[in-house]
Amino acid sequence: METISCKVKGMNCSSCALTISKYLEKKGMEDVAISVATEELSFNVPQGTDAEDVINGINNLGYEVILPNQGAKKRPVYTTLTFKFIFCAIFTAPLLLHMWVNWHWLHNAWVQLALTTPVYLVGMAHFGRSAFRSLRNGMANMDVLITIGATAAFAYSLTGTLQHLGADYLFYETTAAILTLVFLGNLLEERSVKSTTTAIAELAKMQHTMARRIHANAEGVEHIDEVHNNDLRTGDRVLVNTGDKIPMDGTIYWGSGHVNESMITGESEPVAKNEKDKVIGGTILENGSLKMYITAVGKDTVLSYIIDLVKQAQSNKPPMQKLADKISAIFVPLVLGIALATFLGWYFVGNTTLDIAIMRSVAVLVIACPCAMGLATPAAVMVGLGRAARNGILIKGANTLEMFRNIRQMVFDKTGTLTTGKLQLGEWKAIDMDDAAFKSTVLSLEKFSSHPIARSITALWKGLPEVALQQIREQKGIGMKAVDKEGNEWQLGSYIMAKNATTDDTHNIYLLKNGVLAGWIDFIDELRPEAKSVIAQLKKNGIRTILLSGDMKRKCDLIAQELGIDEVYAEQSPQQKLHKIDGLMQTAPTAMIGDGINDAPALAKASIGISLSDSTQVAMQSANVILLNNHLGALPLAMGLGKHTYLTIKQNLFWAFIYNVVAIPVAALGYLNPIIGALIMGLSDVVLAINSVRLRFKKVL
Repeated sequence: METISCKVKGMNCSSCALTISKYLEKKGMEDVAISVATEELSFNVPQGTDAEDVINGINNLGYEVILPNQGAKKRPVYTTLTFKFIFCAIFTAPLLLHMWVNWHWLHNAWVQLALTTPVYLVGMAHFGRSAFRSLRNGMANMDVLITIGATAAFAYSLTGTLQHLGADYLFYETTAAILTLVFLGNLLEERSVKSTTTAIAELAKMQHTMARRIHANAEGVEHIDEVHNNDLRTGDRVLVNTGDKIPMDGTIYWGSGHVNESMITGESEPVAKNEKDKVIGGTILENGSLKMYITAVGKDTVLSYIIDLVKQAQSNKPPMQKLADKISAIFVPLVLGIALATFLGWYFVGNTTLDIAIMRSVAVLVIACPCAMGLATPAAVMVGLGRAARNGILIKGANTLEMFRNIRQMVFDKTGTLTTGKLQLGEWKAIDMDDAAFKSTVLSLEKFSSHPIARSITALWKGLPEVALQQIREQKGIGMKAVDKEGNEWQLGSYIMAKNATTDDTHNIYLLKNGVLAGWIDFIDELRPEAKSVIAQLKKNGIRTILLSGDMKRKCDLIAQELGIDEVYAEQSPQQKLHKIDGLMQTAPTAMIGDGINDAPALAKASIGISLSDSTQVAMQSANVILLNNHLGALPLAMGLGKHTYLTIKQNLFWAFIYNVVAIPVAALGYLNPIIGALIMGLSDVVLAINSVRLRFKKVL
């Protein structure tokens, strides 16, 4: 199955997105994801379907599909919303002026027709074409309402002019004002919605920079040439000086400095970097000079990964948005029915004149705004996800933001989560083997594990001779097993693995040879400095805190007591962790934060799985939320953003529904002039965008 990812120019509102989605679904496309604000579309093409034919179909709907390997065509200035609004405003201003200025020529029907015709033609070329295409596709969009409203007023006025029926039949200013004000509304909406995506735009800008690539000649003399970072390849060497943007992900092999990673991780303090440290493309070297090997380019970089995940999250629709989409799908036919009922009611039951009945039905058409309902959720979600990304919080789905409001229990792993994971070697003892052999055996086993303790041991004893081992395997949450060339079976792990060989459960790691204790190691693991304040903040918000760890109960109890954690479950295997999460979720929605490979099943099972950026790849893939700065202190902000994003969605939806529920009856009852209706409709989406943008700055903790 082929996946198509592209940009769609001309997609200005949620109705456009619904039109494209419905077309693709009719064509049999799968996993359709579309974002109005970023103009991005992705879908899967089933085997045997001509992808080019589907793309041409989208173009035929009136949009412009731009594939990744294509550049956007430069649009003529007369096709922009700004030009159309200014053009129409020039002709509309005199038409509105005649209502206040008693210039005889402005009251002439033919002069008004001459002024209105250019506006009407431009309006029909824009709204009329869109309306026709949406109806042809079986999905009536908002432009249908605008087209019918403006056309009704224009046709009525034109009839009065041709038949010389007098001033009571002249509503040219209504036609022109409706189209001009809707152009203004669309222009304001476009700019307002784009302001909700600034976080993505800022991250995208970071991807482009110049790089000093290092070349060496036959004599080994290095030369520098400046290239665009897109021309770099894995394995290239580059020089980075103070103030330079790091061009791509890499590893330092010479030099040192301090790197500002705030745009990636949200961490304001520059991070010290030395030889063998990894650096992220797009971050800035604040001081120092270094040379690095490029380890990832293009879509494989951390920055691209972040941008892609945020875009995917924006296109992921939470339940509230799906409800709004269903209402939007039937909204236009419903409004058309109400407008028709308004006309018939006033003309035949209310005994009004034809012009009054038409104007009141036109007012219903132009005041209705299905876009407000379609925009309510995406606008808030985009700002919430954007603020999270700027603060080093990567949220994989918009539904995760909505789920945060329900969380009542937070489960923590211990090692590498509540503690730093940077273990310091304490006491250790070899039994019936010399110290060198003990260390070599432990190193040879632990280099195959991704556990924080294993990483600490391999860093401490790196360079020692290694033992040739085979049949190496890791038992999640327990330890490592292997066999040496003499046939001896070695086991290295927690007390769970060693309990048949010793009754002493006070050590971190036990080494067994053929089932007999061969030594033990103790580590000192410091608590994260922010752990206590995070637990306190969660408890203040009424969230029950739980420690779920594979470590010894004695150590877990000490940490829980120091931090004020409510409940402890120690010495848990990965399977037991999974069952425990399942049990906790039966009592209340539960989030879990962890970092090891043994946490992956539980992270996937929890209502929300949260992983630190230093976690294993499996844990990061299993999690819904990744704290990119590896800083536990971002957890309360993530939860606060989730709750306030949901609150903003509710406010937006309330405004969108109440606006239409109140405005449509007011217009139908004859209390609203169509011109005022068009103005209010144009501003309705702007109100939602402004309310959503508040999320960028408001206090969420």
